[in-house]
Amino acid sequence: MRWAEISIQTSHEAMEAVADIFHDLGASGVVIEDPELVNNYRRSGEWDYCDIPEEANLEVVTIKSYLPVDELLDDKLRVFEERVNHLHEHNLDKGRGSINCREVQEEDWASSWKDYFHPTRVSERIVIKPTWEEYVPSDGDLVIELDPGMAFGTGTHHTTTMCIRCLEDIIKPDQTVFDVGTGSGILAVAAAKLGASCVQAIDFDPVAVRTAKENVAVNGVLATVEVIQGDLLTGVEGQADVIVANIIADIIIKMLPDTHLRLAENGIFIASGIIAERLGDVTEALIEQGFVVDKVIEEGGWVAIMATRC
Repeated sequence: MRWAEISIQTSHEAMEAVADIFHDLGASGVVIEDPELVNNYRRSGEWDYCDIPEEANLEVVTIKSYLPVDELLDDKLRVFEERVNHLHEHNLDKGRGSINCREVQEEDWASSWKDYFHPTRVSERIVIKPTWEEYVPSDGDLVIELDPGMAFGTGTHHTTTMCIRCLEDIIKPDQTVFDVGTGSGILAVAAAKLGASCVQAIDFDPVAVRTAKENVAVNGVLATVEVIQGDLLTGVEGQADVIVANIIADIIIKMLPDTHLRLAENGIFIASGIIAERLGDVTEALIEQGFVVDKVIEEGGWVAIMATRC
């Protein structure tokens, strides 16, 4: 399949708005190249070898996403550029704002992960391992095999790892979990490996659904995780003990009424993908919908929230 990789150099404050524009154009996710995050990983000692130089300019963030090469692409690119150029109307600095587009083959894109993606411990128990590498687990390790597929990250971004650590703290046997906007399926797989008995992974994008199904199968949790195509929680039946959504602030706020409906009493909602500047907006919306905010975690300018439905 042919894909267009659209990349933009922007600012930290415009990251979420740019991601939202990509989402509106039909992209299933974004890849964020944050120099601050790269530097943190270089210093962490998680990589056996890394030839990526230390980043000096921490202000320029590159955001990439992937759209199919079809008859709609030119119009989408035009809309993308127009909306980026109007970010100042929302008091957001677009930064450099330089946009590039190139065509990639899916297999070429996927193979590029192999240069940079290595086994990484993201919580006390969970290690994320690319499917093409070997890893000898320590006692108690839960290893997630991951092939990012098209337009999905490696599961090591702050937003994902904060969700995984939250899940590790709260998942109990026999619980039901809904993973909304599942992407690669990593959070659904993590919930299953941590002991959840029933997990529904939902995504609107068919590429995400395909990728998540493949990762669920590779990790041997087909009996626990069902991957379905859907628009957030619309059409989802029943109630969950835990709902996790690693999306963006505006989408999280939009889905809160359905989240309250689909979460059991005293159930826990984990929300991430939120830039720190939007914490107040999301917290206020949670309280208005009858949630109690239990915990807020912030890393690298990103926030995860744990809230209980009362």
